[in-house]
Amino acid sequence: MKSLKDKVVVITGAGSGIGRALALNCAERGSLLALSDVDEAGLAETVALVTDAGVSKVRSDRLDVSDRDAFARYALNVVQDFGRVNVVVNNAGVALAGDLADLEYTDMDWIIGINFWGVVHGTKEFLPHLIASGDGHVVNLSSLFGLISMPGQSMYNASKYAVRGMTEALREEMLIARHPVGVTSVHPGGIKTAIARNARVSAKEDQAATANLFDKKLARMTPEKAAEIIVKGILKNQARVLVGIDAHALHTLGKLAGSRYQDIIAHSAKRVLPAKAKVV
Repeated sequence: MKSLKDKVVVITGAGSGIGRALALNCAERGSLLALSDVDEAGLAETVALVTDAGVSKVRSDRLDVSDRDAFARYALNVVQDFGRVNVVVNNAGVALAGDLADLEYTDMDWIIGINFWGVVHGTKEFLPHLIASGDGHVVNLSSLFGLISMPGQSMYNASKYAVRGMTEALREEMLIARHPVGVTSVHPGGIKTAIARNARVSAKEDQAATANLFDKKLARMTPEKAAEIIVKGILKNQARVLVGIDAHALHTLGKLAGSRYQDIIAHSAKRVLPAKAKVV
């Protein structure tokens, strides 16, 4: 895929953050957009922004990506509306902080439903249409935490490792079958989004302290810069896109140190992570 001009681009989680920035980036490149989010107010703001940017056609839908039947209906409606789909960006995601021993199953099901099954639904439901387009691309948002693991992020890690594994296997399948579909796994580091502020936490985590740590010390890159890196990765048909110096640095640490990186991270985390909340 050499250009996004006149391509139909589907983006989930488009109501804010990286999803919104991707929508704007694609709009400025002349794409037609199908945008979705559970946050209808945020989605409406994104639609207004891409309209101002000159997008020729935009569709917006409230969509819970974890709802398989709803996603199947959504995919059919988008294809019927536009006649084709060229790019699908499975971006919608959430966070859950807390040691595994302290997490509730309902929250664990919640994050896997959105972060993993949401990506599976978006990939599988649109894949036949991407193949039929003759020039398709699947973009799945994993994370730096899909390359290395972090304490207090066990289920987030699990969901993002799963996305990476599924996406890499899909790319291999498309190559073997010689289907005209590129596949890219994206691994952002700390991006200035609301994901930490909107995260769920265990009863022993301090929500405000966790969000503050992310916002002030870990989130270094703007969503707009992240979007530009991701779009360039799509146009180059990269298998893996690392976003941010932190993503590159910690990925390199993991490769050089092997499994010993876990000892290094555990030692460092003691000095960085906020204290646990007092459970009354």
